[in-house]
Amino acid sequence: MDIKARVSVRPSSNDLWFLAYLPLAVSDGIATPLIPLLALEHFGASAFVVTIIIAASAMSQVPFTILWGNLSDRVPHRKYFLVGSFLATGAAIILIALAHNILTFFWLNVAEGLASAASAPIGTMLLLETRHKRWWPQDIGLFGLISGIGTTVGLALGFVWLFVIGREQAILSAMTALLLCAGALAILSAVIAAAWIEEPAARVERRSVAELVNLHRGVLERVRHYRSRVLNIVQLTRSPGDPLPRREYIFLAALGVMTVGFDVFYGPFPVFLARTLQMGNASVFIVYLAASAASTALFFHSGKVVEWASPKLVFLQSLGARALLILLFVWAPIYVLFGLGSPLLVGYVSLLNAGLGVTWAFISTASTMFLIRIVGRAARGRALGLYNAIAGAGGLFGTLLGGFLFTDYGWHFTYLVAGVTVVVGMAILAPIPYHMFSLPNATPRRRHWRSVRALGFRPPRRP
Repeated sequence: MDIKARVSVRPSSNDLWFLAYLPLAVSDGIATPLIPLLALEHFGASAFVVTIIIAASAMSQVPFTILWGNLSDRVPHRKYFLVGSFLATGAAIILIALAHNILTFFWLNVAEGLASAASAPIGTMLLLETRHKRWWPQDIGLFGLISGIGTTVGLALGFVWLFVIGREQAILSAMTALLLCAGALAILSAVIAAAWIEEPAARVERRSVAELVNLHRGVLERVRHYRSRVLNIVQLTRSPGDPLPRREYIFLAALGVMTVGFDVFYGPFPVFLARTLQMGNASVFIVYLAASAASTALFFHSGKVVEWASPKLVFLQSLGARALLILLFVWAPIYVLFGLGSPLLVGYVSLLNAGLGVTWAFISTASTMFLIRIVGRAARGRALGLYNAIAGAGGLFGTLLGGFLFTDYGWHFTYLVAGVTVVVGMAILAPIPYHMFSLPNATPRRRHWRSVRALGFRPPRRP
């Protein structure tokens, strides 16, 4: 068989079976803003309680992502883990929609996190085991694109449902029906997975593919579903190998600080939109949709930009733009000028959030490439594992801190802290030395282009 010849793409166990993730991504797009809005509308939850609910799913996902991934390596049936994960996720979302008290609502979010944790590592391993190694980068990219499109479609569907289909219904009835639809879509993913997935004939060693794992942490930036494919977290439980150099620890410290800043902002964000700016539920979906659509549209372009420019430069520029955009949310007179809950205000906030989505596309790509290029190949898997673990921990802490500050000190102070924290992360990151790598005797440039690309390095510029 000629491995250079691309097999025709069709939905089968060996090709696009991962389209089973499309309904799940649509479900995620619906549920991400809807769950905190339902907590506000149905139970009258405070900002801090809402952020605890948002963080509850992620808290359970971090350890169980590792557990499910390791367990699937020891049991010869990956398919059933994935189908079971989709089914349990859908059932948990349906039960969340039907919950009658805030405590049940909270614990069902925890259960949903446990269920969805299996879909991250096992889905990626199935992709790697059912596709030829030559096509892994493109297929992983397509996997991410499907997830991004699904999330964006889910947010658009949420807006249409609340603004058009359910406009004449009581708001709680419309929101409950929409969340039930999200649960049904997750169950549809389980049906598609059961029909299309076959057990792979060969197994792939997880430690051998750590650096190939998709590291975009979701096109819709949030903590509730930290559904990145974090296979490389498992590297933390393996042999320690060589210690990471000082510059990698500085990078990871900067990453932790800036991630706290991101989620101090996004933790109470749905409460800020619904309560402070007095936006309707459909308007909240519009604001989230703006960021998701911007990130999805620019992920591929961000990869090309980072490939041809310095990842450090792109990273710092994106962080600077993000800090500025966060601080623009603090400028209160514009809200008075446009009028709380007005279409003009919705448009303005959507534009700002779309800008944050653009910066997220470049940050997630540039940060990964920056870390990969400053560590040695032997330490890459462990470094990427630390990347995901620290980003996850920073996100959880930032979400809870944002809820506390929002409740006790108000949104002005909270968002000022968020912007300043991102700037502090930039300041820690800036001194890290970085240079473009070149191969010895690499003349002419084109002659070594393929080998340079294969190593993940960028060829030197001509003077």
